[in-house]
Amino acid sequence: MAKLVLVLFLLVNYTCLLGQPLEKHGLHFDKLAAVWDEAIPLGNGTVGALIWQKDGNLRFSLDRADIWDMRPMAGLHRDEFSYKWVQGQVAKKDYKPVQQYFDAPYDREPAPSKIPAGGLEFALPSSSKVKSAKLLLANAICEVEWDSGMKLKTFVHATQPVGWFRFENIKSAFLPELVAPKYQGKIAAGGEVNSLVGDDLARLGYKQGTVERQKNRIVYQQEGWGGFRYEITVEWREPKAGILEGVWSISSQYPDQKISVAASDHIKTALARGYHKDFDSHSAWWKGFWSKSSLRIPDPILEKQWFLEQYKFGSAARRGAPPISLQAVWTADNGRIPPWKGDFHHDLNTQLSYWPSYSGNHLEEGLGYFDHLDTNILNYKRYTKMYFGTDGLAVPGVTTLDGTEMGGWIQYSLSPTVSSWLAQHYYLQWRYSMDRGFLENKAYPWFREVCTFLEQITVKSKDGMRKLPIGSSPEINDNKLTAWFDENTNYDLALMKFAMGTAAELAQELGKDAEAAHWKQLAAEFGDYAITKNNELMFAPSLPYNESHRHFSHMMAIHPLGLLRWEDGDKSRSIIKNSISLLEKTGPDYWCGYSYSWLANMKARAKDGDGAAKYLEVFARAFCLPNSFHVNGDQTKSGLSKFTYRPFTLEGNFAFAAGLQEMLIQSYAGFIEVLPAVPADWKDISFENLRTEGAFLVSVKKENGRLSEVKIVSEKGGLTNLKQPFKKWKTISASDILLSNGANGMIELECKPGGYIVLQNAE
Repeated sequence: MAKLVLVLFLLVNYTCLLGQPLEKHGLHFDKLAAVWDEAIPLGNGTVGALIWQKDGNLRFSLDRADIWDMRPMAGLHRDEFSYKWVQGQVAKKDYKPVQQYFDAPYDREPAPSKIPAGGLEFALPSSSKVKSAKLLLANAICEVEWDSGMKLKTFVHATQPVGWFRFENIKSAFLPELVAPKYQGKIAAGGEVNSLVGDDLARLGYKQGTVERQKNRIVYQQEGWGGFRYEITVEWREPKAGILEGVWSISSQYPDQKISVAASDHIKTALARGYHKDFDSHSAWWKGFWSKSSLRIPDPILEKQWFLEQYKFGSAARRGAPPISLQAVWTADNGRIPPWKGDFHHDLNTQLSYWPSYSGNHLEEGLGYFDHLDTNILNYKRYTKMYFGTDGLAVPGVTTLDGTEMGGWIQYSLSPTVSSWLAQHYYLQWRYSMDRGFLENKAYPWFREVCTFLEQITVKSKDGMRKLPIGSSPEINDNKLTAWFDENTNYDLALMKFAMGTAAELAQELGKDAEAAHWKQLAAEFGDYAITKNNELMFAPSLPYNESHRHFSHMMAIHPLGLLRWEDGDKSRSIIKNSISLLEKTGPDYWCGYSYSWLANMKARAKDGDGAAKYLEVFARAFCLPNSFHVNGDQTKSGLSKFTYRPFTLEGNFAFAAGLQEMLIQSYAGFIEVLPAVPADWKDISFENLRTEGAFLVSVKKENGRLSEVKIVSEKGGLTNLKQPFKKWKTISASDILLSNGANGMIELECKPGGYIVLQNAE
């Protein structure tokens, strides 16, 4: 253990020196954004802020991740709320009642929904003109400078639910003002309100909260639905002439829950610590975050975007906070409910958001995802029994803060295979951490419940193969009757095969031989994928891939599940290559930003570095705003998608980060491969501490087109194979790792915990 600690200490310090983000990786503007979704983002998973300018005032849009209107979706839980009832309606081809009962309320009703907290504004002198506005990633601070010489430094503390602001070189006095959301007032007339546009906040029906002003303190208190309350407090002081500094905080309180610490109390303790002490501890956390992994590549656009994605992940993912929702801690500040209610979409969005945590070596931040799922497991079981009428575990595809179903297009929002996709994250957390406690207490119990549900919900066809009574392929045929299939779609099939096969693997690992045999038998009862004569994955046996669509649900077996692998030989390679080719040939008319990020990941799995880099570049250039927020539509309006709108969601950002990491290192196929999918013209590449399955940390240097060095550290020990990175190599240093030549171009490594080895190119 002591040796492992020493090795990790040296690695952390090495990465701290070489891997910290540079100033060029941050945001740099010569003015503040004039709209909220282009603002400079700050956050810590619990609270967040957006720094911009509104109507001439400096504005902080304040948010807290657990500020939710939690009223039940009106009309959803009626007698017909049943998978079997839906089956009957599908069989009768009478689908309109299903749409009216379960889908329409999501658009019609304003809540349940994430809601914004409020704003903090500063009415600066009208003569003030912004000279520069920037976000420095290394210590997660926003700095704004005016031509008068006045400067603002503001940050959201990395671990405390407070935000600090400090103005220096003030020439004339000004004070902060708390601006409450308009929960009362005339509801705007105009076009149709839907889940994309977001409803008026006034439709929530709240009584407008109270704002209490004191000499150097403002407190805003707002009551929401069902006795829920939240509070924003801001307090400031002038430590000396020309300086104004202050702290804001947000607290929330739900009825019948443990009393939380009030925002005013957080303010009091923060002020006692002081700005400089808080900034030091905040900076130390971010230094540690950046020490976990880093990279340098010769493409400045992709490199900068990766650092910005890592920054947003560090700002949005924490233990003790809700997991990453559609917008995390940056709810829309436009007087409306956020797009798609800012909820938890598990038919793609939360899953993609956590893709980069594994190889990016941010497993600790990723644990917040599992904390949320485990906390809500009894609620999921209640839903499973109510809607499906079975034991085991199903998770709604669209949920509130506590995991309650919200309706929507029920083919996807109530899909029976959602919990199977979530199960993959439990598997990845186990494989990348090799944390046996996590395997025993979280991962395998989740798989066991999921597979119990799948066993009970599936039926056997005449050929003896298992199938869902009705299934879907998100979000093919949208919300029509034809979106339902009475045969397994490739999406559902891949997820069920993955769940059963992996459950068998995990049970075997834990010595549960009887359970392993049972899951293995069930896994064998699911058939082959629907594939055309040209080896192209189909949506379902009755439906080939025949339309441009944002969700590549039919290709789940390729990525992220890795059930069809390039490494498995000619048959799999043909399916992967031809399916991607058909995707590209059909075109991107109805892709959105995350489609490009996802395709880049698949290109990397197909060892196509040029293709992966191409799609990542398109994402960064066309589907992100100047502050790096992914906004779904093609902002260049150059034909990259017929979607040209701009609803902000985060999953495309994080899938981008995962795609670049997939280009640099892969381990899903049972061995470690470095630089598996990089363009040939990337002559200089380095990365530090990217993580692989088996809990290995890998660092690489490529200089002048020549891979020069590979370093591997084993956290937990064990056996692994490294695909030979050089034709000839020499060992520079090693400890507690035995190296030998394996078969098929592999280097076998037998490791003890804390063992490490540095290999150098000897050609």
